[in-house]
Amino acid sequence: MVKMGKIKLRNFHQARWDEPIIFELSTPGQRGILIPEVDDEIVNKVGKAEEIIPENIKRKELPKLPELSQPQVLRHFLRLSQETLGQDINIDIGLGTCTMKYSPKIHEQFVRNPKFSELHPLQDEETVQGILEIMYKTAELLKEISGMDAFVFQAGGGAQAVFSNASILKAYHTDRGEGDKRTEIITTAFSHPVNAAAPHTKGFKVITLMPDEETGYPSIEALKSVVSDRTAGLFITNPEDTGIFNVHIKEMVDIVYEAGGLCIGDIADANGLFGIVRAKEMGYDMCHYNLHKAFSSPHGSMGPCCGAQGVKKFLEKYLPVPVVAFDGEKYYLDYDRPHSIGKVRMFYGVVAAVLRAYSWIVSLGADGLKEVSELSILNNNYLMKRLLTEVRGISAPYSKERFRMEQVRYSWEKLKEETGVGTEDVERRCMDYGLQEFYQSHPPYLVPEPFTPEPNETFSKDEIDEYAEIMKKVSQEAYENPELVKTAPHNGPISLIPQPPITDPEDLIVTWRVYKKKKGID
Repeated sequence: MVKMGKIKLRNFHQARWDEPIIFELSTPGQRGILIPEVDDEIVNKVGKAEEIIPENIKRKELPKLPELSQPQVLRHFLRLSQETLGQDINIDIGLGTCTMKYSPKIHEQFVRNPKFSELHPLQDEETVQGILEIMYKTAELLKEISGMDAFVFQAGGGAQAVFSNASILKAYHTDRGEGDKRTEIITTAFSHPVNAAAPHTKGFKVITLMPDEETGYPSIEALKSVVSDRTAGLFITNPEDTGIFNVHIKEMVDIVYEAGGLCIGDIADANGLFGIVRAKEMGYDMCHYNLHKAFSSPHGSMGPCCGAQGVKKFLEKYLPVPVVAFDGEKYYLDYDRPHSIGKVRMFYGVVAAVLRAYSWIVSLGADGLKEVSELSILNNNYLMKRLLTEVRGISAPYSKERFRMEQVRYSWEKLKEETGVGTEDVERRCMDYGLQEFYQSHPPYLVPEPFTPEPNETFSKDEIDEYAEIMKKVSQEAYENPELVKTAPHNGPISLIPQPPITDPEDLIVTWRVYKKKKGID
């Protein structure tokens, strides 16, 4: 280990396997499992499967799946796992806006329990009363946390939740006879880009407000200049991706509301808000939480994500169907909602994420949730002080001399100017010290050479100190030996990969079928 002050930096060396693609390991005839023949009793009662399936959806040929034995499959994926860093292996402070916190393993046991994991979404309601009850009670808890009047869990992530809210916004104005008139939405440059993209996909014109250099958020005058009778709504993140809390949020919301628009809050990352301020008090008509972020359900390689969509009473009728309801005796799926925007996803929600979130909320209670936010804010501002006072080449643009909430968007611009080492170089070098990565920024990059750590409540002071020391060490290396940083990582399974070939559509290969096509393989 390398000593830096009182903290010892870990010398990290990752496994490196020259592992083929699983299709390249395939041998015709190999099987990992043999599926038993169907019992005659079942065949006699329901018929043969090939006779039941309609001809128009039958495969004309078998799927070209890899053929391997169980040990081959096990070894393949274990080797790949050894080449992977993740939250349970490293100090995952770097993924700001995503709140990568430790997820208690007992919650994973709940999800993996056969009584839950073997449920099927097409089961009769009478046979899934338990999970419906948990979904209903989770909605009740989120109503209290947010101040909203109703919640659903269909959305498969934050982007889909924002799109669903944009759909409700469209339906609301259409029902009022203003659908053709209310065509503009307003957002801010440091709100998550989906707050522009999703409404645009729904047909709205997007107006983006730029931040003030001193405060970090748009001025009231800037908002007033774009609000009109064409304004459908305000889509906003607060605190924004910079970690800056807009103290004028209620005034901004009132301006939009007076003009006839609605206000939609993006609270995907709520880690600095629990027990401190609610969506209702900020004036939102709709909001969403990402259960796979602040509510402790792991991201899991692009899933299982869940955007919990919340609305006020007057918008409840537009929620996607089905809504989990309770008649006093049993829980049921309510499809009888003629004003609903319809389904946004199959079945009735991302139930695994809901179960984890429910477990997390009830295990902490109200006081525990508030402590989560207090610790997150304390940890973040402690890290900010260390980085800005001890690490050469770092700055925190916008809202100078003010503390931030749960994260900060820093800049390595000075480091880049003085050494030629930029944020991508630093990110790769961090892997040599056992850090998975750090999150840079959502485009557009208003903060040059950005990175956005989030030291949430699950990290100890020692872990935050170790993270700060790594940044200090890499900065020192950049000034003393910039090529060492530019050519990183040195201790991982993959070395420096040129970016253009990865992102070039001509070279990009994401499936085996595309690989064979581009390589001319039959």
